[in-house]
Amino acid sequence: MRKVSSFAALVFFIILIAGILTSTIIASPEWGPGIVTGSFFVALFVSSAIKVADQWEEAVVLRLGKYKSIKGPGLFFIIPIIESVPYWIDLRVITTTFKAEKTLTKDTVPVDVDAVLFWKVIDTKKATIGLADYRNAISWAAQTALRDVIGKTMLSDMLEGRDRISDVVRKIIDERTEPWGIDVISVEIKDVLIPHSLEDAMSMQAQAERERQARVILGDSERQIAEKFGEAAKSYSENPTAFHLRAMNMLYEGLKQNSTIVVVPSTAVETMQLGTVAGLTALTQQMNSKSAKDDAENDLRLGKV
Repeated sequence: MRKVSSFAALVFFIILIAGILTSTIIASPEWGPGIVTGSFFVALFVSSAIKVADQWEEAVVLRLGKYKSIKGPGLFFIIPIIESVPYWIDLRVITTTFKAEKTLTKDTVPVDVDAVLFWKVIDTKKATIGLADYRNAISWAAQTALRDVIGKTMLSDMLEGRDRISDVVRKIIDERTEPWGIDVISVEIKDVLIPHSLEDAMSMQAQAERERQARVILGDSERQIAEKFGEAAKSYSENPTAFHLRAMNMLYEGLKQNSTIVVVPSTAVETMQLGTVAGLTALTQQMNSKSAKDDAENDLRLGKV
């Protein structure tokens, strides 16, 4: 039941107070009570005739049980007792949550789907005169439409294409509710719940797919590395001096990290000519210069201390 508007209550009290003041001014014991009683019924009649609909509302007016008109928004008047306002319709966008529980998909997987429906009334007469309860009707229509779409959709398509499913459900609901004077704006699929056992299986499948991709990427990387090594080998075969310098640099880097023991293949020693006097002399001079540099840095550090 809709509450009495503040404007109608104000008119009621104004008329009643005016009647009381009139009876006081007349000051007649015969007419005073009658004036007060009459002003009360007049105030009640006038305030009952005043109706105010909010900006987002429309009112359905019936005269002696028959449809008369749609009123609002704003101030309007009716004839009390003869006319009545059984419905006040909200014209704003309304949200309705609905779900489909334990519904089988096309590949016979039970799922629970939660969704939200955004809709509004565009024809007040159709939504009230032609339908007993349009809110419950649109809720049931949304549930049945969602179940129909789930039954025709594969689980993989449902998980990947929520936007497409939402659009299909919206079109079905809109077709069913259009004769009721209701416009469906959109449908949003909130969540799709699947059995836990199936979730574990899908997780294992996704993990196996990631491992396969990782192995493929690793194999491709090894192939690219082998190709680069082949190109480097060709360059070194054509330039023995570059190969010798590269080998010396690798040995030097190894000696910097661990100067106690360095294992070098005999073939590499022969290639770098470390067994000769010149090779040993060059390597010794390089190591001595490195040691002298380190000693100088240590002396400088101690001097600062």
